[in-house]
Amino acid sequence: MSRSFLFLLGSARADGNTELLARAAAEQLPAGTEQRWLRLAELDLPDFTDGRHAPAHTPLAGDEGLLHEATLAATDLVIASPLYWYSVSAHTKRYLDYWSKWLRTPDPEFKAKMGGHTLWGVTAMAHAEPEAARPLELTLLQSAAYLGMRYGGVLLGTANRPGQITEDEAALARAKTFFAAEPPLARFPFREA
Repeated sequence: MSRSFLFLLGSARADGNTELLARAAAEQLPAGTEQRWLRLAELDLPDFTDGRHAPAHTPLAGDEGLLHEATLAATDLVIASPLYWYSVSAHTKRYLDYWSKWLRTPDPEFKAKMGGHTLWGVTAMAHAEPEAARPLELTLLQSAAYLGMRYGGVLLGTANRPGQITEDEAALARAKTFFAAEPPLARFPFREA
């Protein structure tokens, strides 16, 4: 089966360190691998309103419909979010909140359709200690586990100033092989396999 990557850029800034690291990893994909890049900050996605149990649901429209379609079409979803307050960015969190809606409306089969797809993360952070990104990693891991997805982990880089990721030689070396493995199905870290 051919792979199709959806890169969801969650930064509030274009061409930031996280995006540069994601692009470095994407350069290593085999020639012809489908890639779609969406900058969440540029999409008109209103704040999520939980209407899952309302008598009538809001149909998909505009950029929400585009995101829903793109999410289901990809075999591999890459959440490229800088580390903001130890977790994903507000744009990324808003996108993930919409998964709650999509589980029930308009597509009650959303969870089943996402099963077997792969979720990856890429983040740049100002901290040198990788433990600072643990909340972000757990957000992605548990989201993947809930939907029965594979989980490829998070490619971490250390950078603060624009373009500084180019100085993180270890992160750029990891980027060369980040998408190479076939990740296992995600499991909640607190459950036995």
